[in-house]
Amino acid sequence: MADWHYLDSAATAQKPQAVIEAIAQAYGPDYATVHRGVYQRSSDMTARYEAARDAAARLIGGQPNELVFTRGATEAINLVARTLPKNGRNRVLVSQLEHHSNIVPWQLAGFEVDAVPLTADGQIDLDAAEAMITEEHCLVGFAHVSNVLGSILDVRRAAEIAHSKGALLLLDGCQAAPRLDVTFVTLGADFYAFSGHKIYGPTGIGCLWGRSELLAQMPPLQGGGAMIEKVTFEESTFLDPPARFEAGTPHIVGAVGLHAAIDWVREIGLGAIHAHESALVAETRAALRSIGGVTVYGPDDSAGIVSFNVDGVHPHDTATILDDAGVAVRAGHHCAQPLMRWLGVEATARASFAAHSDSSDVEALVRGIEQVKRIFG
Repeated sequence: MADWHYLDSAATAQKPQAVIEAIAQAYGPDYATVHRGVYQRSSDMTARYEAARDAAARLIGGQPNELVFTRGATEAINLVARTLPKNGRNRVLVSQLEHHSNIVPWQLAGFEVDAVPLTADGQIDLDAAEAMITEEHCLVGFAHVSNVLGSILDVRRAAEIAHSKGALLLLDGCQAAPRLDVTFVTLGADFYAFSGHKIYGPTGIGCLWGRSELLAQMPPLQGGGAMIEKVTFEESTFLDPPARFEAGTPHIVGAVGLHAAIDWVREIGLGAIHAHESALVAETRAALRSIGGVTVYGPDDSAGIVSFNVDGVHPHDTATILDDAGVAVRAGHHCAQPLMRWLGVEATARASFAAHSDSSDVEALVRGIEQVKRIFG
């Protein structure tokens, strides 16, 4: 569709031509395995794979030996949940706005999960977190940016709260990495997870950054090739991180594509992307409030995301009519059912922006919502 307005970048970002070309080149004339072959093309591809690791680490201010490639942020959080030593602590502190991928892994790993409430405008209530955290908590796991409300966490204070009781801080950076120019390591996080496909890269590749001393204490999640030091039928020993967490043949081309995406984002500038999206968010929130009969959720300074409902209309109906108008938005619980219960709704519609979004997208969204209101009267 020529006049199509993609407002679902929080789910997955469209891919720049530079990323598509890098993937095609890597699957074509450059393709070979990594870490195994002694022939030149394998050596070259290994260098590109490790260069991608370096780029991903530098994006968040870390070191390459602290950056583990995973299938995505979900696998990254599961890796921590399954391998982090509990040291007698069996509780995890999360918040009401977390994505399911920052709730379910902790439950499956046997942790007791406590949820911090939100402020009236949809921020994680850090005063409540400070009151709730105890020495029984092994870890605090918060979204850096909410995938529904776009609210931005005060990471420094969250780190201070976690560390005050000897707990670690894990940040879900899926929505922050594509738009916030922050050196996360210096903010005091202990683990940081983000996915490639939300930062304009391919699917099937993600990253877990962890402090080196913490990764060194964690056993492998999976066993197989590429992560071993020595194997006998009696026992096996494992390589140092990050290799010990990357069993089997990795997503080689995914890493190359992620590198191209990171380069693309850095060339534009994350600060410029955030400022651009913030202007569109402000424009959208003002326009929706002016229509009447539309509820807008989250704080006014939400990062790249606007969730809303048209009064009396199910979000799926809203999204279907918007699709007919050439506007793609997400509708549903956004893998955040506890947050929906906190909001008092079953679902919301969500418009989310990207570097390529512009005011024409906002105008099309507004026209579509006006059509929704006319149809449902």
